[in-house]
Amino acid sequence: MLGLNAFSLADIWSPLFLAGMLVAVSGYFVLIGPMSGRFGMAAPAVPRQRIFFVTGMAALYLAQGGPVSLLGHLMFSFHMLSMALSYYVAVPLIMLGIPAELWRAALKVNPFGRLAFLAHPVTAALLFNGLFSLYHIPAVHDYVMLHFAVHRLYYAALFVASALMWWTLIRPLPEGDRWNGLAKTGFIFLNMVLLTPACGLIIFADKPLYATYSDPDAWARAMGYCVSGGGAALLRSFGGPAFFEVLSPRVDQQVGGIGMKFIQEVIFASMLASVFYHWYKKENRQDDDELPDSSGVKAAN
Repeated sequence: MLGLNAFSLADIWSPLFLAGMLVAVSGYFVLIGPMSGRFGMAAPAVPRQRIFFVTGMAALYLAQGGPVSLLGHLMFSFHMLSMALSYYVAVPLIMLGIPAELWRAALKVNPFGRLAFLAHPVTAALLFNGLFSLYHIPAVHDYVMLHFAVHRLYYAALFVASALMWWTLIRPLPEGDRWNGLAKTGFIFLNMVLLTPACGLIIFADKPLYATYSDPDAWARAMGYCVSGGGAALLRSFGGPAFFEVLSPRVDQQVGGIGMKFIQEVIFASMLASVFYHWYKKENRQDDDELPDSSGVKAAN
């Protein structure tokens, strides 16, 4: 299917990366279980938090080490699916799965105190969407894809920037949630607008933009970082990316841009619905507190 039968199980499932993810998940369960008392946790993490964390780690594995990652080197549409899973699905789920006590413990030893300004909502939105848009400028994208160390560093930077952006919406620490519903709504719309130019460039381009998905030599070099036999062997065997194409490069590119924008819109629409729901509940609770009781005295909190 989609040419995956041309690759080994190790190429498709990245066992070393999988092992690292399993170690991270195991460490999480140790921290929220046997070691939870060290962080002042009155009780272990609730089942919902565990489900969030494990689901987020599974999404991150599929996007960065599993089949979606490999397919993302073969087709641009899967590349954009990998980006969406990594930064719009995995990051918020992982953050939601971490109990507040662990966040407080981590922030106490935060060595990046001088960079706290990056967590400001507007700065975080500009940082993540700026890095994401810069990455999809064709010359930048091809350079990053063809240089392994730069590729890993850039993806790590995107991961951190995504976490900073999501911090405003998720607010893992109750005492840090000072934004009202209107401010969060504006922040969601800001992020939706900032990503639009990059997706528009990809969707409405009249030709394939990225050499790593259209030029056989560039494709082979990029593939060399993620398959055991090396890109040159793939090039000799299959001739280039055209062997794996289900769609033409231009249509594949358009599907990727549309898919990315659609996933972002769905996720942020869900967040918007959540913000309005909690905003509505908060406003109703305040109105109830201000209503007088039968003796004419306001109800006590």
